[in-house]
Amino acid sequence: MPDSDKLAIAAHLHVLLRRKTGRVTDTEWMAVNADYAMEIVRFARQRAQEDNVPELAEWADRLDHVLHRVPSPAARRPLLDVAAQAVRERIVPPPPEVPRYVGGIR
Repeated sequence: MPDSDKLAIAAHLHVLLRRKTGRVTDTEWMAVNADYAMEIVRFARQRAQEDNVPELAEWADRLDHVLHRVPSPAARRPLLDVAAQAVRERIVPPPPEVPRYVGGIR
């Protein structure tokens, strides 16, 4: 699922929490930080039961579903490794171009 979809779900949940419970959340942080997002999901589910707001539980479930489709942290590469690889790829000069002759014409 694209990050824009995850951000849209987080934004919708943010608006619901603000309207129904008065809770203010950080939408962008919710979309990129799984621990924060899971805490918001837990809070939303709890308030959905306490305040009888099924819509909160529905959007919390959507965010939870999206979070579990993301690769686990063990499957991700550390940012430092990714950056080091990018630097190495830029440092290595490309192989020299060899002129190609077609027939006898250059």
